[in-house]
Amino acid sequence: MKRAIDILFSVTLILLFLPFGLVLAVVLRLTGEGKIFYFQPRVGYGGKTFRLAKFASMLENSPNLGTGDITLKNDSRVLPVGRFLRKTKINEIPQVLNLLKGDMTLVSPRPLTPRNFALYPERIQEQIVKVRPGLTGVGSVIFRDEESLLARSSKTYLEAYRDEISVYKGELELWYIKNQSLFLDMKIVLLTAWVIVFKESALPYRVLKGLPRRDQWISEAQSEGKENVRSLEHGTR
Repeated sequence: MKRAIDILFSVTLILLFLPFGLVLAVVLRLTGEGKIFYFQPRVGYGGKTFRLAKFASMLENSPNLGTGDITLKNDSRVLPVGRFLRKTKINEIPQVLNLLKGDMTLVSPRPLTPRNFALYPERIQEQIVKVRPGLTGVGSVIFRDEESLLARSSKTYLEAYRDEISVYKGELELWYIKNQSLFLDMKIVLLTAWVIVFKESALPYRVLKGLPRRDQWISEAQSEGKENVRSLEHGTR
């Protein structure tokens, strides 16, 4: 049933978006670096990496510049047209190709780059790779303004991602894996659209009963996250 929904959703969205997508392709081709799509390695089912498709919204070499795989608010690597695409989440639409191919499903934990995935505590990594990654997920809903959270932090971007995002996002994804159902998927899809418009809304916590709260973070997981950050900073992971 879930695979049938994925195929129906992806085909429908491709057909509906095609006219605008052709215009956008021309705009992207004539601006920025002339690239239409950007393909980035992400950790998928079974721990295997796949190429996630997006509309090009940043410099092609951005993973090797500045803050690497982590994008900050007003990031200088974002292209002019890319700012609009990222704000409206239109840059994410090509991922329906990954959905149609079977790399992803509609709702599930979002796939991360290998470097960001390494910031999850190992116990969370072990569970997340057991499911196919999602086009959207509860972590995406709660952390819909991740870039602003990183920008407000006084810590380094790696420390902020580890302490203020990674561990809690991992707990949210585990909560989804434990409670997943088609009804829950429907609620997350609707909430995804809602929080794009109303970023500060507390509605997700009212609709998704029993979500882990920030004060439920596990200290051992945070300690493990610190080791992961040190490993990444010294190039040992």
